Amino acid sequence: MNSTVTCPSRRRFLRQSAIAAAAVGFPAVLRAANPNSRVQVAAIGVDGQGYNDLHNVSKHAQAAFVGFCDVDTARFRRADAAVPGVPHFGDFRAMLEQLGSKVDAVIVGTPDHQHATMAIEAMRRGKHVYCEKPLAHNVWESRQMRLWAENAGVVTQMGNQIHSAIEYRLATRLIRDGAIGKVKEVYSWVAVAGNERTRLLEPPAPGPVPETLDWDRWIGPAPMRPYAPVVYHPFAWRDWQDFGGGAIGDFACHILDPVFTALGLRAPLTVAADNSGINRHIWPTAETVKYVFPGNELTAGARLPVTWSDGGLRPDRKLAQLPADLDLPRSGSLFIGERGNLVLPHVGGPRLYPVENYAGFAYPKDIKGLNHYHRWIDAILAGTKTSDGFDYAGWLSETAQLGNVATRIVRRPVSSRGRLTVAAEEADVLQWDAAALRFTNSPAANALLTRVYRPGWEVPAAPVA
Repeated sequence: MNSTVTCPSRRRFLRQSAIAAAAVGFPAVLRAANPNSRVQVAAIGVDGQGYNDLHNVSKHAQAAFVGFCDVDTARFRRADAAVPGVPHFGDFRAMLEQLGSKVDAVIVGTPDHQHATMAIEAMRRGKHVYCEKPLAHNVWESRQMRLWAENAGVVTQMGNQIHSAIEYRLATRLIRDGAIGKVKEVYSWVAVAGNERTRLLEPPAPGPVPETLDWDRWIGPAPMRPYAPVVYHPFAWRDWQDFGGGAIGDFACHILDPVFTALGLRAPLTVAADNSGINRHIWPTAETVKYVFPGNELTAGARLPVTWSDGGLRPDRKLAQLPADLDLPRSGSLFIGERGNLVLPHVGGPRLYPVENYAGFAYPKDIKGLNHYHRWIDAILAGTKTSDGFDYAGWLSETAQLGNVATRIVRRPVSSRGRLTVAAEEADVLQWDAAALRFTNSPAANALLTRVYRPGWEVPAAPVA
């Protein structure tokens, strides 16, 4: 029950980002500080990215692990080496029940389709939660994650670690300080594809389940299907709609994060998509998703277009006004402003263009990188909030999953430059009513906001305030 292995950009972030010990919190009325002498943590999903999460949290002097949970007993080895002597569990509910008040906080580092089930169960029990990105498998779950966090009054953090890195913090500062003026438009993209791990179009022939793996618990809330070697557990599950969110599910909560933070975005007004082809099982190998958000004091107009693309699609480099010898990064964002443009690689330092507009420009020197994991523990100890809690991350994850809804509805080919085709029909633009949690013009899209859960794995709705 583990997330994927750490991507190279995460490894670079963990190596290169400057670390500050103190967290930057925001005062809030939260559940009382942990009742134990240290923050006692349980981890669900302990290999792959789950291992990286627990390993980095374990470096905090006031964090102690009291439980490891995984549905594959072969995947405890690295966690045991990092933090010896921690009890093992195969069922997260049994772990939370048996450990009870010994657990203050929970890390959820599993495939996406399990996030909401596990995180909400922890929050219902009053546990603080660190959950890998995206927060959840679909729009409705993302909304419930945010509402349950508010209801429980616990300290939360999403696992998009670059949120705390110096590169993204610097870019956010430049945008908010007006370095490029008011923002007119944003393009964000990632080089990976939504169906690049297996290139399969249909589920393959089944194979024997490893003796170490509890396949029923791995499937969890998703529709049951036979186990097949390699193509689901432990890594390639992201390709499949039942388990992952494709390229946008994997990377939007990284790459759109500085867009949301810098410009104070929440819910879009509309969303529309093109893609290279999709069926009921897999995600497309290339897509473009166009959001329109309400404008604010940081934007040039009453509406802000934000275009996402993946699978190798990028905006035209001429939009950035780059020097002739430079190209856009393989993954990143382009902010187009009234006074200039900002290019933000994933992961890399922001750069301002055209070069002649910024001769002698002094980049801020007071921005530091912070330890994303330690910010969560520090906030628990202080009874404060994190800047990447579910009150913020819920909106970001919800927006990513709205893009997946649009992709599943529209089956028109992508344009050559990764931008919506001129021929897009008005009916293809989905009108989003965030307050009502529904599209106003597409019953078919509304049906994709959530899923049918296997009995015993339902995600409970948050209590109505």
